[in-house]
Amino acid sequence: MIQTKGENRMSVIPANQVARFQNAIPFWMSILLVPVAWFSATTGGWAVILLPLCTWYLFSLLDALLGLQKDNADLDTTEAQLNWYKLITLIWAPIQMCVLFGMIWYVTGPGDAHLSALETILLFFGVGVITGTVGINYSHELMHQKNKTERFLGDVLLSMVLYSHFRSEHLLVHHRYVGTPKDPVSARYNEGFYRFFPRVLKECFASAFDAEKAMLARKDKPWTDLSNPFFRYWALQAAMLILAVIIGGWTGLALFLWQAFVADWQHELTNYIAHYGLTRKHLGDGKYEYVQPRHSWNAAQKASNWLLINLQRHSDHHYKPDRRFPLLQNYEEDEAPQLPYGYPIMTMAAMVPSLWRRVMNPRVRRWREMYYPEVTDWLPYNKATNPLPR
Repeated sequence: MIQTKGENRMSVIPANQVARFQNAIPFWMSILLVPVAWFSATTGGWAVILLPLCTWYLFSLLDALLGLQKDNADLDTTEAQLNWYKLITLIWAPIQMCVLFGMIWYVTGPGDAHLSALETILLFFGVGVITGTVGINYSHELMHQKNKTERFLGDVLLSMVLYSHFRSEHLLVHHRYVGTPKDPVSARYNEGFYRFFPRVLKECFASAFDAEKAMLARKDKPWTDLSNPFFRYWALQAAMLILAVIIGGWTGLALFLWQAFVADWQHELTNYIAHYGLTRKHLGDGKYEYVQPRHSWNAAQKASNWLLINLQRHSDHHYKPDRRFPLLQNYEEDEAPQLPYGYPIMTMAAMVPSLWRRVMNPRVRRWREMYYPEVTDWLPYNKATNPLPR
């Protein structure tokens, strides 16, 4: 069956084909990072950098070789037909816990004799790349579900990187206010990543806490009410910190904190590129246009979408946040702005601000000309000085 959008023709994958195991198995590629992690730890030397090499460079190469995946799953696919896809997100929390705390045990015990301090630091940089690239990304999928078990597993994943507030910030702030001055993680035009990162670390926690506090206030409850999810967040994070100390002592705690920082940095790199320079039009009096696919960057690179469970179909995720990742739709250039490469290459480019601006600023300007030719003054959008949304 063929679906036509303008001059572009994209195949629609029937539900019975979507449900097949062989179509779901590419999204399980994250499992391959587990033996890579243990090989890195037990081998040492050059092998300690294999995890970032795989997630950044190997998947960039695979994107170049495998090309784009523009086909869309049939939206009538049922929940039961998505079981193979859901399973990878359900089992990842215990897998990641074993890898993370198993690594802490290994490098502070049996592996302490053959790994130098530098090798251990580089190894846990790689661990942070996985807990950020895979763990936070899977938690993002889980937090969007109605099932309480899935949401709890998402909380567990976030507690392993000390970023539990991301759930509240993402659901209550980011999705409501994306592309407006009230959304901390909508990267502004010309804002380099090294300005963006410390800003969002500060603003996201505050905005998440304020959002939960406001929800409780509407129920005539103080923020100290035990229904405030921040108490659950803090309890889970404290449990992870204590476990790191029990297993690896103060060295184990330091390594846990290091990988958590790397994971959060990796996560905010993806946030940075997902909405860079894209804004919703201010209609006056604090009113903004509805969220459309054009308010997020889309990327159809096949291999990196397997690793990131279709996170790069971000245009559709914000347009229809309740869709599970296998059902997220791809958009062509006439419907949503396109990144020139997948997230692995784009995150590396974002770490070099001059290169990032050279690649992305012309694309943002073309996007503005295409969708908002009537807007002549972009300074309030660039500086996020438009009125806050009502």
